[in-house]
Amino acid sequence: MNKPEYKSDSFLVLEVQSGNTKSLVLLIKRWHKELCEKAYWIVKDSDLAKDIAQDCWSTVIQKIYELKDPESFGSWISRIVYRKALDNIKKSKRTIEMLEQFRYQQETMFQENDFDTSREKMLLKGIKLLPSGQQTVIRLFYLDNYSLKEIGELLNISIGTAKSRLFKARETLKQTLKQKTYEK
Repeated sequence: MNKPEYKSDSFLVLEVQSGNTKSLVLLIKRWHKELCEKAYWIVKDSDLAKDIAQDCWSTVIQKIYELKDPESFGSWISRIVYRKALDNIKKSKRTIEMLEQFRYQQETMFQENDFDTSREKMLLKGIKLLPSGQQTVIRLFYLDNYSLKEIGELLNISIGTAKSRLFKARETLKQTLKQKTYEK
């Protein structure tokens, strides 16, 4: 029995741009769960995250024909979902509540097996103690592999600000981990 041929995101994007709607269905199946997770990471509400992901797909359907570099589809769609989630928080009547909740109760989504050791768990706890701006930058840089330029564009901040937040986050995290180590 032959396995179905794997088609890259960039190939599927080119197919969609050529009018093949079946390729769009494949992109949706491949990316929808991840978009929901990225939105949830910011808004902390699963129903709202699903709505944001759905809204993201509406934008993708409208704008995919304008995407000049199909290789960048993953970062392009991630930027869309992050912006929509952040816009949602800004528009919310409960902005202050949500930002505080985001700051103090932020859950980081990792695969279960990635962080089994106590050292890694301590690192995650330390990240959760960082101010929300630093948490976001450190997560985007180290976990989602965004460049400082991409982080700046995504969060509407300068590269220098992104760099500064990343530096401060690392320094704060270093101090927090030193304190935790001495407390044991």
